[in-house]
Amino acid sequence: MAPETAQNFEALTAQTQRLMGVFTRARYELVAPAVIQPAGLFLDVIGEDLRARTYVFADPEGEELCLRPDLTVPTCRLHLARHGEGNVPARYCYNGPAFRYQPGGGDASHPREFRQAGIECFAATNREETDAEVTGLIAEALREAGLPRAALRIGDLGLFTALVSSLPIPARWRRRLHRKFWRPAAFHAELSRLSSAAALAAHGLPANLIAAVDPDAPDAAAQIVEAHLAEAGVDLIGTRSLAEIAGRIVIAAADAREAPLSAATVRLLESYVAVRAPVREATARIRAIASSIPNAAALDAALTAYDRRLGLLQEAGVDLDGATFSAEFGRNLEYYTGFVFEFIAPGLDARSAVAGGGRYDSLLMDVGAPASIPAVGACIHTERLLNALGGRS
Repeated sequence: MAPETAQNFEALTAQTQRLMGVFTRARYELVAPAVIQPAGLFLDVIGEDLRARTYVFADPEGEELCLRPDLTVPTCRLHLARHGEGNVPARYCYNGPAFRYQPGGGDASHPREFRQAGIECFAATNREETDAEVTGLIAEALREAGLPRAALRIGDLGLFTALVSSLPIPARWRRRLHRKFWRPAAFHAELSRLSSAAALAAHGLPANLIAAVDPDAPDAAAQIVEAHLAEAGVDLIGTRSLAEIAGRIVIAAADAREAPLSAATVRLLESYVAVRAPVREATARIRAIASSIPNAAALDAALTAYDRRLGLLQEAGVDLDGATFSAEFGRNLEYYTGFVFEFIAPGLDARSAVAGGGRYDSLLMDVGAPASIPAVGACIHTERLLNALGGRS
């Protein structure tokens, strides 16, 4: 090991001890989730961006595995191994390596192998309180490591979900917009498609087949598709099953029959995702945008929770002066379902957050729990933090 590398390692070790000391004093149990994880599970829940950067391999018996690209999913698996239904309250902390492909081999802020020091809080039903607790602990740990100030940015998928539920949008389109929301380019492309009658038409599919399929009777679609293929003399080949093909045709038929989103609805959604404001001004901006919605009870409740969380964040020692809200901001992991945040250190660019996290109430169920479990967590990128501190601890 070169002297400079040894020096950095010693500084990183000292820094980690400070970070973990903050977490353990707050009664978070120190755990060490496995480095090697089942690939299928990870690839299903982490999202498109990270899926392409995960190191996947097969063992000699053919099982597909991966090097963990983050520690949240492994901690969920650890919790479910201890508590099968996942509904036992628990707080965990960890420090360990994660692995992600970086184009060009990466750099000091984005290495292929890096450490995460983090916390996860499971099955606590007081959501705003635990959001504030986790954010406050991360802010305290950054200060303890020697970073007195960092720019805070927050977002909230729960606000978007509440807004969309208040608008005249079919449920399947709401789900589609929800899935694409964290990827701005994909979201805007989908919004454009859903507002165009020409784009919603079932291009490339026989008109008689689309007319025969009833979107309200999806169970009958497979028989209709099978009969159509037989009449056309087409054999079913490839990796998709008849049920999967029929399901896609049902969706295409439903979209072709649906009226496009109105120009007013599109303008409202585009106005919302464009909101960027100091955190204390965001509520008024969003209420003004949504003033034309006849029944916005869900959005009102979500905004009330947002304001309450701000008060709790301040009580938890989080500096909100200069903190910003961005409606379009989201973490690059698609399992987040609500409040999200990140801290940017002075001297690092906006894509190099030293810490970040948020709420993921569906992830434990995706990993194996029988029902949704409230969950929130965050991690600190320790090499990035050390880099922001100039290599000292």
